[in-house]
Formats: sequence, C-alpha cells, structure tokens
Amino acid sequence: MKKIAIINGPNLNLLGKREPKIYGKKNIEIFINLLKKSIKNIAKIYFYQSNHEGEIIDIIHNIGFEYNGIVLNPGAYTHTSLAIADAIKSVSSPVIEVHITNIFSREKIRNKSFITEVCKGSIFGFGLHSYELGIISLLKTFF
Repeated sequence: MKKIAIINGPNLNLLGKREPKIYGKKNIEIFINLLKKSIKNIAKIYFYQSNHEGEIIDIIHNIGFEYNGIVLNPGAYTHTSLAIADAIKSVSSPVIEVHITNIFSREKIRNKSFITEVCKGSIFGFGLHSYELGIISLLKTFF
C-alpha cells in the first residue's frame, strides 16, 4: 500500500483574501475524505493543513523520507518560497505541485518560480480535483 501525503497551504487570492468557501477547510476535508474512500485499495492518503511557511517546511522535512509521494499546494507561498523549494530538494519523496486556481498563467508569478522547478510535476486550475490529479500523477509516474 502506497503512502501519499497531501499538504494544503493557505489558499489566498492575490489580494490576500481567503478563496471562496468551496476552498475552505471544511469543504476540503470533506473532499479529502471522499478521495480517501475512493482510492482506499490503491493508496493510503494522509492530509496536512498548514497556514505558515515554516510549518510547510517542517512537514516536508518530517515526512519526506517516509512517504511514497507528496502532493503539495503551497497556497499563498506559490512560487515565491526558496525555503520550500530547498525543503523539497532535500527529501527523497517525489513532490507534485498542485493549485486550485490557474495562478501559473500570470507572468509575474511564473517568472518568480522556485517551487515548480524542483517538483516532479505541476497541476494548475482544476479546483479541489487538482489534489486527485496530483495523486493520479504520482501513482502513474512513480509506481
């Protein structure tokens, strides 16, 4: 049984406001629980919620050698965190970067990308299904 971790960072829009309720904590937990049930015979999913860059880095360091893969939504730290990119480089678990919005299409953000360059793949703009696509990408690519 493969162990896959989902790390969900703070989902903020470019104005610093929380994304709409569909991306709120309660709804994402419901979605993750449904996802766990749908692939329970293929992989075991672990979910981590973090609203701080340092916590995301700590989670990556703590699980990066224990899990078969990590699906990471860096959220508000999208492409701007060299520290998160360094944490990804320091672990053995493959990391797929996912985003609930198509933020990568914005030129200003794309040019600052540290995280995308060190991940094994990136998924942008499929809402909460980005997590599901990230898991599928890990399973098809690495197992």
